[in-house]
This record gives sequence, structure tokens and C-alpha cells, in this order.
Amino acid sequence: MLAGHSVILELEEAVRTGSPAKRIDALRQVTSLFLNDGMRLSDEQIAVFDDVFCLLVLNVETRARAQLSRQLARLDHAPDRIIQQLARDDEISVAAHVLAHSKQVATGTLVDVASSKGQDHLYAIAGRINLPEAVTDVIVTRGEPRVIRSLASNATARFSETGYAGMVAHAGADDDLTEILGLRPDLPFQFRQDLLRRATEAVRERLTENAPPELKDEIGRVLASITGSVALPAPPKPPQDFTRAEASVKRMKSSGELSEPAILTFAETHRFDEIAAALAVMNELPTPMMAKVLAGTRHDLVLIPCKAAGLSWATVETILSRRPTMQALNPKILMAAAQDYRRLSAETAQRTLRFWLLHDKVEK
Repeated sequence: MLAGHSVILELEEAVRTGSPAKRIDALRQVTSLFLNDGMRLSDEQIAVFDDVFCLLVLNVETRARAQLSRQLARLDHAPDRIIQQLARDDEISVAAHVLAHSKQVATGTLVDVASSKGQDHLYAIAGRINLPEAVTDVIVTRGEPRVIRSLASNATARFSETGYAGMVAHAGADDDLTEILGLRPDLPFQFRQDLLRRATEAVRERLTENAPPELKDEIGRVLASITGSVALPAPPKPPQDFTRAEASVKRMKSSGELSEPAILTFAETHRFDEIAAALAVMNELPTPMMAKVLAGTRHDLVLIPCKAAGLSWATVETILSRRPTMQALNPKILMAAAQDYRRLSAETAQRTLRFWLLHDKVEK
């Protein structure tokens, strides 16, 4: 370590006055020193190396940063700040190694990178071990087909209900993705049912043939429920007319009267066309889409536009309790919904609404 201290003392001079070649050589020496002695260092000593690495990578070429990323990516004791810095690098050759392999990349860093960088960065993240829901939600919203397939193939990735719904929506026109998702043991029953309902006969046959024993029975039950419930299609209903409700809500907005108390009054008086129009205006979405959410069987979807619009739980609870569904929610379900609503962030809700709008689709 005495030699190491000597190297570190020279760094400031190397960074300030040295040539690019001298800076790269300094980085190599510090990296070699850390790789040799890192396991024996105290937290304070690792923090010193962290400062040094962060200083040096600001002044070296892409190739040198990429080499450092490869060398640190699989180390459990790698300095924290340099890992986050490398993960956020715009150059995928630098970021890919730590995004794919480093256990020290923070969830917040992964969310930021997935939200702001390109598809190559998303692809590197999609294969990580134990991806949390906060990250997969972003990838589902932003990922292109190759990214989504990689994410679906990641057996350790975890998904929220919104994430599962988005993956099933992506699979609608992708037989390969349908097959990958259909073989995931963690796919909830209702999403497997929706997935197989949309699947082609060829995909259904492959799933039945390739499913492991623990999934064969469930896939068989889902297919039986689908084929056994086939009925003649009902005549199409005329589209619902929201003209009056939309005109009323727009007048309220122009006069400054469109507020949460007004929406609460709509709910208390069972004026759900006006609630749909209000949520549509506040979230810049089509009124029919909001009406479909309010009238659907899934109460969890109602939480999303309400959170994005900034409504309090008291108002949302009134909407859920009085909306025109087949079955009222019992207190236990309402309590779980309240917990979900508190956990749901406005940013996640807004991203989900953008996904709905992009695909012109709300899951049933």
C-alpha cells in the first residue's frame, strides 16, 4: 500500500497537466493496485479509490473507461460512486458491463438509465439478475421488441401488475414473445389466460408441448376455459356518446371550477361520464378510454389515472365504491387498494398512461 499511496499522490498532477496517455497510465496503475489489494481495504480506503476513479474517468477516452467497467463489474467490493458513474455513461461500451453484471448498481440508477438512455442500455439492463418492479415497469414502457424479449426471458425479473399487462400487450403481435411469456411460471393466471386467448393455434400447441410438468396442467385449464366458453358474438353496441359530459367538463376547466371537490361530487352523485371526461382532460387522454377503465372489472386500473391526476385517496375510494360495476368492493379489498395507491408514484402512473395511449389499449 505504500507504493499505492505514492501513485495516488501523483494523480492530481497527472490529471491537471498530464497527456491523455499519462492519464490512461495512471488509471491502469490505480486499477491494478485496487484489483490486487481491494479485498483487504477498509471502507475509508475504498472511498479514497472511489474519489480517484471518479476523477480519472472524466479525463480518459472511451476505451479506457470501458476497460475499467469490465474490471470492476463483477467485484462485490467495487467502489460505489464509480459504479454508478460508469452505469450512467452515454457510451454503451462503457455502461454495458456494470449495467448487466454489477450487483452494486442502485435501483435508482437503473431507473434513471432505463428512463433516459437508448435501447442498447435497456438491453443491457434487461438481462440483470433480480430486476425489481420499479425497473421492469420502465423497460416495459420504453423497450423495443428485442429488449422486451430479453426481459421476458429473464427468469429472475419481477413484474408489477402493470408490467405484466404491458408485457402481454407487447405479445399481441409477437408469437415468439407470447411463447416466452407463456412458459414463465410466475405469470399470474389472469394474464396467462389473456395471453393464450390472443395466441395463435400454432403457439398454443407449442406451449402445450414444451411446457414443464408444473405448467402443463395450468395451461391446459386455461385453454379449456377459453375453448369451452366460445359463444356467438353479441351484436356490437353503439359507441357511447360523451359529448355532453366533455362539454360540461371543458366549461368547468375554462372557468377554473374543475377541481378534486368537483370530481368527488360527480362520484357521490353517480355521474361517471363526467368523471371519465374529467380524468381525460386532466391526463390528456381520450374520454372513452377513461370510461372503459371506470366501468371495467379491474379496480387496480382505476388507481392509475387517479394517481396521475393527483387525486386524494378519499376521492378515489368514493369513486371505487360507487362506480357501476357488477360487484361492490369489500372492505378488505378497499384496504389493499389504499395501500397500493399509496405505493404507486405519480411518475409510474403517468408512464403507464403514456403506454396505454401509445398502444391505444387498456388491458381488461
